Amino acid sequence: MISTTTVEKADRLQASLAAAPQRLLIDGRWVEAASGKTFSTFNPATGEVLAQVARGGPADVDLAVSAARRAYESPAWRQMNAMDRTKLLLRLADLIERDAEELAVLECLNNGKPAKLTRLVEVEGSIKTFRYFAGWPTKFGGETLPVSPRGGVRILNYTTREPVGVAALIIPWNYPLSMAAWKVAPALAAGCTVVLKPAEQTPLTALRLGELALEAGFPEGVFNVVTGFGDAGAALVEHPGVDKVAFTGSTEVGKAIVRAAAGNLKKVSLELGGKSPQIVFPDAHLGDAAAAIAQGIFFNQGQTCTAGSRVYAHRDCYDRLIAAVSDHAAKLKIGNGLDPDSDFGPLISQEQWDRVSGYVEVGSKQGAKLIAGGRRPPHLDRGYFFEPTIFADADASMRIVREEIFGPVLSVLRWTDEDDLIRQANDSDYGLSAGIWTNNLRNAHRAAAALQAGTVWVNCFNLVDPATPFGGFKQSGWGREHGRQAMEMYSETKSVWVNLT
Repeated sequence: MISTTTVEKADRLQASLAAAPQRLLIDGRWVEAASGKTFSTFNPATGEVLAQVARGGPADVDLAVSAARRAYESPAWRQMNAMDRTKLLLRLADLIERDAEELAVLECLNNGKPAKLTRLVEVEGSIKTFRYFAGWPTKFGGETLPVSPRGGVRILNYTTREPVGVAALIIPWNYPLSMAAWKVAPALAAGCTVVLKPAEQTPLTALRLGELALEAGFPEGVFNVVTGFGDAGAALVEHPGVDKVAFTGSTEVGKAIVRAAAGNLKKVSLELGGKSPQIVFPDAHLGDAAAAIAQGIFFNQGQTCTAGSRVYAHRDCYDRLIAAVSDHAAKLKIGNGLDPDSDFGPLISQEQWDRVSGYVEVGSKQGAKLIAGGRRPPHLDRGYFFEPTIFADADASMRIVREEIFGPVLSVLRWTDEDDLIRQANDSDYGLSAGIWTNNLRNAHRAAAALQAGTVWVNCFNLVDPATPFGGFKQSGWGREHGRQAMEMYSETKSVWVNLT
């Protein structure tokens, strides 16, 4: 049963969205695209048009970058003291908290994940992220260094941390509000100005975040939002007025961004794809492991870069683990995210549905055993719903094991030798994250040290926090989100030498 309160909020939001096209935020003003064009954004639970949105292009990107450059050089922002920057970020966090329910429903409508989970993960996580980075402006500085020049000259050497400049932030559709917060918060905390480009599938919470930034009191041009397609993203990456690009998305697009950013050698950070292994030792607590494995692949319908999509279970617990994970999958309630009982929403689009369905077909053809899911739920005849899917008897040569599906598809492999297990787990183009399940400390530390991954979870999975770095090895990306490392990505270090002789 869908909550009356949630439905009322959804109805009000949909009426507001239908009243007029959503516009671009450039230089503190809401404007139409230079071309006058718009595009449709959809509700993935119904397949229906949710809103018309301004289709920004290269001309709009140029205006937004110019506005961000003026704001960056303006005393109103450049000379703002650290404490005042902290106050603005805290004010923005407070406004997100004030509008938490509205943002959760808006994200549910545009992305599809259940509103209760959107509130918990996206909205509360974004509030936490802005409050965490609000503490950095007063603490992120340089140091004095004991240099040793020749000739007995007395020298004072110190370093400063300065904002890198104009930052282009390009975010994906799977966690729209969270990914915006992950990039906007440290960029503003470091003193950059930003142009935010949300995914064309999910532009609505980014635009709402822009509204809240204006309400919080950020100077005009500090926070700009350009909605549109790949041509807008490409124009941002190539623009000579952009000093830094931060991107979260596919590895293929990440490589294209690296090539395009070469024009002025702008700084680039990338959070890209993953194919995360979950390793289950025979001494693991299978109940805990199975619950977390199901959550790790089926949360957000598997549309998560860290999704634990390949499980390596020891032969002694293989069959019991598959049965336990299958039991969790069967209990998930699939439906419209506005229903408070729904655990599992739709995929983002028909294109993504076709991709996931295609991989299921390939997995079966290559010899994996489909033991759960693999189709549209029979009771849902519209929207982009796809059942939680589990393959047993998979092996390392199969595409469902090697390639990122970005959907609710789990492949389970059997292992017996630990050295071979680690080799298989590391035999991937990706290295974003990994999970280990064991009650033996030696197993845990030995495997954690051997795995080639930016994050390793032991007896837990998919925990993140703005205080700890997040990012990947190999083709899972460059740089790190969160923590001091994120502040460093949006800053430059200057060394100053002063002759005191």
